This record gives sequence, C-alpha cells and structure tokens, in this order.
Amino acid sequence: VWALGSLCCSVLPQAAGAVLRAAAPAGLVVPVRTKKKKHTVPEWARELSPEEKEKRLRPLVARTPEDRMERTFYMASTAAIIDPYVPPEGDARLTSLSKDGMAQKMQKLKQTAASQLALRKIKDHDLEFSTKTFPEKAQEIFIEAHNCLANFNKQKLHSLVTERCYPEMVRGNRYKTIRWKFVESLEPPRVVHVRCESIVNRGNLYGQVTVRMHTRQILAIYDRFGRLMYGGEQVPKDVLEYVVFEKYLVNPYGTWRMHGKIVPEWAPPKDPIVKVMPPRGTDVVPG
Repeated sequence: VWALGSLCCSVLPQAAGAVLRAAAPAGLVVPVRTKKKKHTVPEWARELSPEEKEKRLRPLVARTPEDRMERTFYMASTAAIIDPYVPPEGDARLTSLSKDGMAQKMQKLKQTAASQLALRKIKDHDLEFSTKTFPEKAQEIFIEAHNCLANFNKQKLHSLVTERCYPEMVRGNRYKTIRWKFVESLEPPRVVHVRCESIVNRGNLYGQVTVRMHTRQILAIYDRFGRLMYGGEQVPKDVLEYVVFEKYLVNPYGTWRMHGKIVPEWAPPKDPIVKVMPPRGTDVVPG
C-alpha cells in the first residue's frame, strides 16, 4: 500500500501537467492571482505641518556654522592701534590759558593716567623697559626700518615692523625707486602714549607705545623710468610723526617693532605725486 501511494503521488502531478499543457492553446497566457503590494510613502516625503517642519529644521540650523568672513590672525601682533593717541592741535603750541588749551590739558591728564596703568603691566613682563631709554631705541628702529625699505631688505624689514605695518610700507613700491635719509633730530623723541591690552584671553598681552618724533629727513621717489615723482634729494624737510611700536609681551624672545603711524586731523596735506607722461609718438624704454 505504501508503495502504491507513493507511485500515485509521483504520477498524478505529471499527468495533471500534461493535461493542462494539452488543453491550453499555444500562446495563451494564464493569469495568476498574486498578492498586491502596498506602496507606502516614506516618512520624510509626507506633507508636514509648518510647526513640524520648523521643529525638525531647528536642530539642523543650529548645527550649521554662521557665514562669517575669515580673516588671518597673527598672534605675534595685533591688527589695529589700541586706543590711538590724539595729538593736540598745533602740537601743544596753544597757551594753557585759552579755551582750546585748557581742553587739551584735561585730555592729556586723562591719557597720562591710563598710560601709567599700562606702563605697570608692561614693566611686569619687560623688566628693562623705561620711558627714558625707550625713545632712543624706538628712533633707531624707525631709522633702520626705513633704510631697509629703501634698499628693500625683506627679511630684516619683517624683524623691524609688524605684520600690520609691513603691507602699508611696501604697497605700491614695486616699480619705484626710493631714496631716504635721516638728517637730524630737531627735538629729542619722547613717549606720549602707552597702552597694554589682552586679546582672545587674558594671557595674550600686547603693549603699544606711541613715540613723538620731530626730525629732518630727505625723501625722493622715482618711477621705473627714473623720473622724480615725489620729494627731492637736495632739500630736507621737517617731519613731525607719532609712531606706534608694539611688542607681544607673553613671548620672552619678542622685540619691539614698528606698528604704524598716527596722522592727526589737523596735519597739513602731503604734496601730490607728480606723474610725468611721455610726449605722444615717442617710445619710452624702461631703464
């Protein structure tokens, strides 16, 4: 019986398949019912209410960095003059009895009090600093930096001026010849302003000292064709300048460097640069 049952089970499916193939004509497709697949909309594609959208976008916006202008920052120097010194109009030529003279005297007292506090901070980090000896040292740095500019000693100039002052000194001098000479000092240089501030954190201390210099100099600027554009080498000029020097006080190997100049509002305008154009129809060959 077991053998007969197994034989029937093996023969019946084959016979049924043969009957179906014989009954179905050629090329006929027999549809087969299948289970329908449900198409679901993903959660991220569903229409959300404005409240839900704002709720989901809020953490994404918080993680997105704000658009800000990237700027190079040098730890060895600052990018500006801290609390710039305001020179008195006429350079203290006004009498103290006049109204303007009294206002200048009060302004000078306020600046002197702030300078004394900054001077203490600088002396804590620079034990050799003194307002009596520093002006002569500052004038030496000033003279050496301008000599390096005239001869364009780039490596030495970087050691005498800060990263803020260097672009201002060399801008526009690529095709020019500079002749500069220090003649004499009309008045002894003196310290008129001292500031000491921290940037980023309290550990980054920067000291800035403004030195008043009244000197006599010779300056002549020639273009690439050798034509005089500004000044002259024969006639020296009297120059009154307020030069700012800076030092990164935290660095034990740091030095004082020239950081910039303060030009008062009442200063007379500079002489214009003379641009000589060659006559038409002539070919000028660079020298």
